[in-house]
Amino acid sequence: MAHPIKHFITITKHRHKVMRLCFSMGLFFQGLKHDLSKYNPKEFFSGAKYYQGTRSPISKEKQVKGYSKAWLHHKGRNKHHFEYWTYYSKSQEKYVPIKMPIKYLKESLCDRIAATMIYNKKKYNDSMPLEYFLTTKDYLGMHEETASKMKEWLTLVKDVGHKKAIKIIKREKDY
Repeated sequence: MAHPIKHFITITKHRHKVMRLCFSMGLFFQGLKHDLSKYNPKEFFSGAKYYQGTRSPISKEKQVKGYSKAWLHHKGRNKHHFEYWTYYSKSQEKYVPIKMPIKYLKESLCDRIAATMIYNKKKYNDSMPLEYFLTTKDYLGMHEETASKMKEWLTLVKDVGHKKAIKIIKREKDY
């Protein structure tokens, strides 16, 4: 059964949480634009259909169908997802990852923290974003330097808390 209202509330809470985290990182424009494509019918109705409230509906759609049209739409429009940063290498005859620009990697960090907060609610703690990153093995699809920096930042979040980590990470200009 579809849950359009619950899905709308969840994606809006998530978006607002990411906005606040991005603003504290100095990413004002990115915070304002974050995940607007989730309100597009191509993503929204799929999200409502596969809504569970405890994890991304995209994960459920992938589990049911083997892929997600909503995800294909989303990742191609949102530069804070590492999957956006790939290209087809003729020499290697496959898609290969590209190092993410730091401003999008910072937004990606905010996205991961916020998603973990939203789905875990009061059970959230600052080790959860790193645990999720390591469990899902997202780093396998990332550019090596991007994966290393994300792991470093998520470890910092775990060690000093997300508020202090963001203040430290905000000062980084490159990697």
